[in-house]
Amino acid sequence: MATDEVRAGVELTNLDEPLGPDAGATKRDLVDYLDAVSDRILPVLADRPLTVLRALRGREPFMQKNVPKYTPDWVRTVTMWAESSQRQVRYAVCDDRRTLLWLANQRAVEFHVTLGLAGQVYRPTHLVLDLDPPPGSDFAAVVAAAALVRRALTDCGLSGAVKSSGAKGVHVFVPVDDSAPVDDVAAATRALAARAEALDPSVATTAFIVEDRAGKVFIDSTRAGGATVVAAYSPRLRAGTPVSFPLDWSDLDRVTPADFTVHTALDVLGGRDPWAANMPAPQRLPQDLIEQGRTIPVARVAAMHEGKRRARARRTIR
Repeated sequence: MATDEVRAGVELTNLDEPLGPDAGATKRDLVDYLDAVSDRILPVLADRPLTVLRALRGREPFMQKNVPKYTPDWVRTVTMWAESSQRQVRYAVCDDRRTLLWLANQRAVEFHVTLGLAGQVYRPTHLVLDLDPPPGSDFAAVVAAAALVRRALTDCGLSGAVKSSGAKGVHVFVPVDDSAPVDDVAAATRALAARAEALDPSVATTAFIVEDRAGKVFIDSTRAGGATVVAAYSPRLRAGTPVSFPLDWSDLDRVTPADFTVHTALDVLGGRDPWAANMPAPQRLPQDLIEQGRTIPVARVAAMHEGKRRARARRTIR
């Protein structure tokens, strides 16, 4: 395999190969973009177990948690038990430019991080709400739901930062201090979603089952515990290769997620780091918010039981 270029001691190969059939970007575009934003994306990735979406030539894209055997020994890794696969998984941790460029050369397009740091992965540093629009809706629906989330935050004395997901929705990040264990952070997340929904149930829903959402924006409160979320500034393997881009709350109704791609994001950023600039200091979660959340069932568990109930009902009708 011929080396096209060397940066930070990393041999970069096949840079002019496209990332995918509709990506509108090459591996060179990916490498150049990540290198240019390395000073902004690295603080977001640092000390967090990393899952990447790789797009290898001739293969379907796949999520990679376990680092490959040929990973250089200078790439920092952390080994953790994965409940989903019931095995030890050796994750990469991207703390420096060299590792970032090596991952880019591996055609790692998306960077998904844990909410906790490597040494305490089940101690979230942020509470996260994921706003997911229904099929066929425009971004205005997400903007309306985001306004509800922001109002719910303000009503309980909290504040957060917002970014595009790089797809069709947005992520709201609320930095939290270390006073609340993971179960309390998860409970507060559920309560915030419920409070936002209650402000205008015609706009937003917390219904986990898709058929129950009735064309509303879904406020997903399940990103807690060992969950991951796409990092700010990360590209997404979608048409046009968009970027999960930090936004000002006041700009939400003037942009669309497609405005920010590996080709355009750098010009919009200029020399700024809006994710760092917009992120509030860590906050203590109100006890009444936690207590309310404890009364709300975990969405995935409730949906599983409801799915079984509906299946039994359909069998009875037959």
